[in-house]
Amino acid sequence: MKEKNNFAERIRTNELLIGTLVSLPSPEVCELLANIGYDWLFIDAEHGAFNPQQAQTMLQAASPIPCLIRVPSDETVWIKKALDIGAEGVIVPQVHNEVQAKRIIADCKYSPVGERGIGIGRAHKYGIEFERYLKNANTETAIILQAESSEAAKNIEKIVAVEGVDAILIGPYDLSASLGKPGEINHPVVQSAIERIIDACQAATISMGIFGINAEAVLPYKEKGFNLLAVGIDTAFLISSAKDTLIKMKD
Repeated sequence: MKEKNNFAERIRTNELLIGTLVSLPSPEVCELLANIGYDWLFIDAEHGAFNPQQAQTMLQAASPIPCLIRVPSDETVWIKKALDIGAEGVIVPQVHNEVQAKRIIADCKYSPVGERGIGIGRAHKYGIEFERYLKNANTETAIILQAESSEAAKNIEKIVAVEGVDAILIGPYDLSASLGKPGEINHPVVQSAIERIIDACQAATISMGIFGINAEAVLPYKEKGFNLLAVGIDTAFLISSAKDTLIKMKD
């Protein structure tokens, strides 16, 4: 387990990074998972019931394990909040084209590269490390875009060509729904779209990520060169263990 020093660079250099998804707004859950040995935690503010204060509490509980926050949308206000509260980077859902990708990069980067607003927050240690953070944030902030639609698959070559994109994270379930095959991750149509995304990322030497409900779902992608892996989810871990214990007791 490594500390969070320049986590973005670890993504860019294709280091194998194994994390898990956190959907419950409980700092205790983050604290527990941070002490197991994962390389990073995936804080899901898109589907989880998080507001910025709750998300910040999760980051504090997980420290020093790096956390990426999946923001609810590509809106500037969410990206700004996620970075100012101290996330190592953002995972932005539903990125469909290069125009959208360029706008997201601009929201994540300070001038002169981008248009990120300057303020004092937890990321800057409330001002104590303001100058150091301002100087290094553009290179130390990880920007992961989700490819999870038929449009994204169609435009993937242009998306990965946008300077500043650190990784593409495939959303297999939304992608399958977008292709008219909801939940059918292994359908040839879905797999063909995934392969197109893989080919584009490899050609652009962009890191690749994916989420899967268990190790069996993710291991095939590890073999294909995916390095940003999110395996399992807090609620599923809880349900599985509770069910297993109950079954053993009843038997």
